[in-house]
Amino acid sequence: MTTQLAVSSLALEEGFGGALLRGVGAIALYAVVGLLLMLVGFYAIDFTTPGKLSQLVRNGAPNAVVITSAGLISMAFIVVVVINNAGGKLSEGLLSALVFGFVGVIVQVLAVRLLEWVTRIDIGNLIRSEVYTPASLVVASAHLALGLVVAVAIS
Repeated sequence: MTTQLAVSSLALEEGFGGALLRGVGAIALYAVVGLLLMLVGFYAIDFTTPGKLSQLVRNGAPNAVVITSAGLISMAFIVVVVINNAGGKLSEGLLSALVFGFVGVIVQVLAVRLLEWVTRIDIGNLIRSEVYTPASLVVASAHLALGLVVAVAIS
């Protein structure tokens, strides 16, 4: 009797395996959505910034590295909040994450470009420079600050 009680208390509830698989599948799908949004965010930054950011980063241009890094972190803020706020059925959550994430990326890029214009920073010359320039921290800070603002606006 004691052995039977011990074995039955260790048994998993019916449906546990299916729930576990659905959870793993949801994680994988949200990871794909997050990666897609990060890629869209990177290419949006690259497209709207004079010069080829990926090439400048590979070549070690210090200001391009600082600004690109901050841009990716700011996009991650947006992606994390979008995924965290996705609710409802899995398909609805994935679709809302994609739509709000895409809108967030667009708003983020436009806001950063506006701030760069207001500060009159010549971003093209800044990112191509082979010498670190403190103004890159202003642009990086704009990316981070506006990324947080957009992320909170999404929530």
